Amino acid sequence: MADDPSIFIGASRKPDDSYQRAENLLLQYGNRHGLVTGATGTGKTVSLQILAEGFSNAGVPVFCADIKGDLSGIAMMGAAQDFLVKRAEQVKLDPYDFQEFPVIFWDLFGEQGHPIRATVSEMGPLLLSRLMNLSEAQEGIMNIAFRIADEEGLLLLDLKDLQALLANIAERAEEIGARYGNVTKPSVGAIQRTLLVLEQQGATNFFGEPALRIADIMRTTRDGRGAISVLAADKLMMNPRLYATFLLWLMSELFEELPEVGDPDKPKLVFFFDEAHLLFDDAPKVLIDRVEQVVRLIRSKGVGVYFVTQNPLDIPETVLAQLGNRVQHALRAYTPREQKAVKTAAETFRPNPDFDCATAITQLGTGEALVSTLEAKGVPSMVQRTLVRPPSSRLGPITPDERRTLIAESPVAGQYDQTVDRESAFEMLQKKAKDALDAAAQQQESGGSRWTIPGFGNDEPAHQPTGGRRAPAPRASNRQTVAEAAIKSVVRSVGTSVGRAIVRGILGSLARGRR
Repeated sequence: MADDPSIFIGASRKPDDSYQRAENLLLQYGNRHGLVTGATGTGKTVSLQILAEGFSNAGVPVFCADIKGDLSGIAMMGAAQDFLVKRAEQVKLDPYDFQEFPVIFWDLFGEQGHPIRATVSEMGPLLLSRLMNLSEAQEGIMNIAFRIADEEGLLLLDLKDLQALLANIAERAEEIGARYGNVTKPSVGAIQRTLLVLEQQGATNFFGEPALRIADIMRTTRDGRGAISVLAADKLMMNPRLYATFLLWLMSELFEELPEVGDPDKPKLVFFFDEAHLLFDDAPKVLIDRVEQVVRLIRSKGVGVYFVTQNPLDIPETVLAQLGNRVQHALRAYTPREQKAVKTAAETFRPNPDFDCATAITQLGTGEALVSTLEAKGVPSMVQRTLVRPPSSRLGPITPDERRTLIAESPVAGQYDQTVDRESAFEMLQKKAKDALDAAAQQQESGGSRWTIPGFGNDEPAHQPTGGRRAPAPRASNRQTVAEAAIKSVVRSVGTSVGRAIVRGILGSLARGRR
């Protein structure tokens, strides 16, 4: 199978309803991206499943999200069922073999798969600001925070590192504002409150180490098949902004880490982005521009990105224009927006004189689709009304016991299970604060607090404040470091005690002279 240069999608039919030819996706154009759309229940998940199977058999690793749990069945061998066998006969799939596929289960929460983590530094200020829905002023402070972390060698690995850094920036607001622009404590406080919300939504599980290694989602098996990484996303969908930000981060990491390969014979990795509209909902222009850039340029890294969504209008036109391989399932056309979606979908296909594309989209049955893929020289094929082939793996979800067994036998078992918390910004800032307090206490208690004034008294130590209690540790000034502020405060305190002693000594001498 690995030698087959194409993936069999299904068979197209003539106007008399007889099926005539195979519709295939050529592997050499698999990195030209794609789109799978259609209303709920029309067969999008099955189309995603057979594409993932085809890429895996061709030796191409796949990463995809499992929104409802249905896609997990790809890890188990399919079984002969009447409707599946009938569909195989209709599309002339002979032989119709059943097989299971090499699957690695992942889960940002570590419950239904291996934990996936990324560090705060890897995420970067732009994606974090998107995740937190920050205002322009707050995003500016986030950029300043990352700049300060770079300058002062502070590692940002998890949420508590970022929270500690923001608290430190608030204390030094005046000093930092003089260099980088206005930093207000209310804005920092608003960011901190948003971080608290993220923490309560489970983002703490995502940020940290060990971070995901890109190589672990680009594995192949000994028999040459590509591993299929399935992200459990049913719980993740409760926080759609985290889901969209994570997948955009993953695409960005692939873009930055993978070398240029031009146009390979087959993709190095195929990335399916289910519920793709979540990436673009309420997204600022700078983020949409980033997505467009990644989609446009990641092709030369050998990565194909396939968006899966209900409505083609969910994808911005600048991104839609980059998608060469298309599978369009049925759309409803009851509302004006739905009618516009049907028209938009129809206009993106190369017309077929045998039928009206817009009409066909509203008449497709379950498991049928309009298919157009790239042919020789990357030219889109004429759209064909296609009956989609049945999958070779199981339809529907696997059981919890089957999932646990597969996780235990995974090639990455044990590599990501335990969190690593090494020294980073949180610990470093705590240490700085402790060192400052220790230095202040030592300065007050050591010989450095003994003052000798020529002509007045001897080298006796200055009197301590009334009651012998140590003065409370001073707070840091906005214009200086914690250590500097503490030391200066101690010097002022000691100086004041010595000054009072000197004045009392002088006045006492004058009084005795007058007697």
